[in-house]
Amino acid sequence: MTQKFDFNDENSNTSNNPSFDSVLQARLSRRGVLRGSVGTVMLASVGLSACGGSDDAVAAPTAPSSTLLGFTAVSKSLTDAVLVPAGYTASVIYALGDPLTVSTAAYKNDGTDTDYENRAGDHHDGMEWFGLDASGKPSLTATDRGLLAVNHEATTDEKLSSFFLHANGGTSTLPRPAAEVDKETAIHGISVVEVKNTSSKWATVPSSAFNFRLTCLSEGIQLNGPARGNALMVTKHSTDGTKTRGTLNNCGTGKTPWGTFLTGEENWAGYFTRSATDDTTRGGATTKSVVALKRYGRNAGSGSRHGWETGGSDDKYARWDISQGTGTATDDYRNELNTFGYIVEIDAYDKTKTARKRTALGRFAHESAAFGKPVVGQPLAVYMGDDSRGEYIYKFVSTKTWATADANPTDRITTGDTYLDDGKLYAAKFNSDGTGNWIELTTSNPLISGYASYAFADQADVCVNTRLAADAVGATKMDRPEWCSTNVANGEIYFTLTNNSNRRVEPTGSQFAVDSANPRVYSDIKNGSSTQTGNPNGHVLRMKEGAAGNAATSFSWDVYVFGAESSAAPGTVNLSSLTDDQDFSSPDGLVFSPATGIMWIQTDDGAYTDVTNCMMLAALPGSVGDGAKKTLSYTKADKSILTVDTFVGKTPGDDKLKRFLVGPVGCEITGLCETPDGKAIFVNIQHPGETTAMANIADPTKYTSQWPSNAGYGAGKRPRSATIVITKNDGGKIGT
Repeated sequence: MTQKFDFNDENSNTSNNPSFDSVLQARLSRRGVLRGSVGTVMLASVGLSACGGSDDAVAAPTAPSSTLLGFTAVSKSLTDAVLVPAGYTASVIYALGDPLTVSTAAYKNDGTDTDYENRAGDHHDGMEWFGLDASGKPSLTATDRGLLAVNHEATTDEKLSSFFLHANGGTSTLPRPAAEVDKETAIHGISVVEVKNTSSKWATVPSSAFNFRLTCLSEGIQLNGPARGNALMVTKHSTDGTKTRGTLNNCGTGKTPWGTFLTGEENWAGYFTRSATDDTTRGGATTKSVVALKRYGRNAGSGSRHGWETGGSDDKYARWDISQGTGTATDDYRNELNTFGYIVEIDAYDKTKTARKRTALGRFAHESAAFGKPVVGQPLAVYMGDDSRGEYIYKFVSTKTWATADANPTDRITTGDTYLDDGKLYAAKFNSDGTGNWIELTTSNPLISGYASYAFADQADVCVNTRLAADAVGATKMDRPEWCSTNVANGEIYFTLTNNSNRRVEPTGSQFAVDSANPRVYSDIKNGSSTQTGNPNGHVLRMKEGAAGNAATSFSWDVYVFGAESSAAPGTVNLSSLTDDQDFSSPDGLVFSPATGIMWIQTDDGAYTDVTNCMMLAALPGSVGDGAKKTLSYTKADKSILTVDTFVGKTPGDDKLKRFLVGPVGCEITGLCETPDGKAIFVNIQHPGETTAMANIADPTKYTSQWPSNAGYGAGKRPRSATIVITKNDGGKIGT
């Protein structure tokens, strides 16, 4: 198996923040001697008393009924296929390279295709539904016609080249040919495509005037919020710091209460290079720009993911080199990195509207953006996670309060200006007693204004260098906060914490100590021999806001479910008592259905892939506080005992959590949206066959996946990321 570099493994948080409230959560004693490779664990359980928006919060929730999760669980599988329960059908409708215009040639899938600006991009990720009525007008109730806004996060590569795109696999050395670079930049970004259900068959509409792409080179993306026009945003392309080109590494999504599409820019930093002498050119290691660049994973001498900067002398290649030149910021791209890493708002219904990067929501490795429940007269809240090891959970609270008239505005994107450009940004701190606090990130906070490691100039500086601001206030380091979603039944917010190989009982260097919200350290055996240590399987955490709702500065929390193999030790690893029909690893995508209330959990896993391909599960979660406090005990090297309290939700029985889908080989399951009646869901299958070796590009028999061609979709045998639609054969709601 070829080892691919995973940009999710970025680990640039070297702050000395405690991983948690160390005074409360860690109690050391000499109570006994326990042995194990990373510390043997004891567990006790006591009762936990109850503590006191959705992605599409405009829709009214439907209370779960006794028929929900009535399907038979799908078994774990290593087959190269999409498996769904009996009584359901999954069909491919939109794959890498599919035409978005009638004049674009059919996709050959042999590496000779071009014109990717008019085709589906690669690595389909987060996705949202935007309904259309029969006349082509926006509709909240349409179920047979609509637009899918789809993120195209990245591309499959082994070294530099996106090898499935090129006839011979492409060039894995520098410089990269311009023709290859131009293909690779074009398959990043987002697409909007019309889909229609005709005679119970869903398909895209290539002739639709709604179809469009934004790539990482699209002109005229507007910078909004506190950082607009700031010196930190000035580049050769935008000498006044008000715009940038394109959007990049788009992962999770969100849908605003006023009907626009939100896309999160995630692992964008790795696409840029810096010269080995750039620290010196910028003034040395303590210079502010150098401190900021390192905090975002761009050390001097860092190479770029694809070498796009070597494609030629044109400006579209030069922008990927962020080394400082001898002139001013208007002469080079020293600040180009600062123009990426935001939540971007797009009007899926109107491609003439300029997209906005919402800098007020902070800059980090964004996943999804989930709104709390809109309440008239109260501010809106947007919840976000930073997907890197040891990073933070955030919330933005608008200054403007919600008005019902804004649910159907005449100008959707400028409505977003009024809610998302002005407000308060917070980072989360979790306490060991099941409570937590939102700490405001503002220069009026003395922890930020007096931060010794970085001198913040203004609020724009806080929004551009949000990770440093969260360091300053002592936010809690988490196990890769990924997607978040709001429970339509009760407004509680759920976060997937995918995994963390750097969690340890006794951390050294860049490792993190266990804490109450990230309490597990254990060894997981893969393929009978490969040991993975830390928190390889991840967990799903949930939060309940205080009495002030969206504007609350305190919350309660627990862990809804811990990922684990069903056979793992119940008292140390499988804390949620998962069965064979429920066990999973590395939760990533997370979406609540407004139509049914089902929570869909999707995985992006490397720990359990010797047993099963990645999967999607359906859940009917309860509420924060419905479980118990549990105490984990670890033996340290000096034989003392470290105990960590955590709070675990009620064990999900087979009627509350079960596996619904397993994907093809090498894929990630990600992105989900549905028609308003809940009778069709759209799911993305990302990077099937990514474990294929670049050297085997000419031999399809050596591809680790041939999906979706082996499912009868499209030409060629090269694997393709794709969107599927799932329907129930009896016409019922999905998940019943």
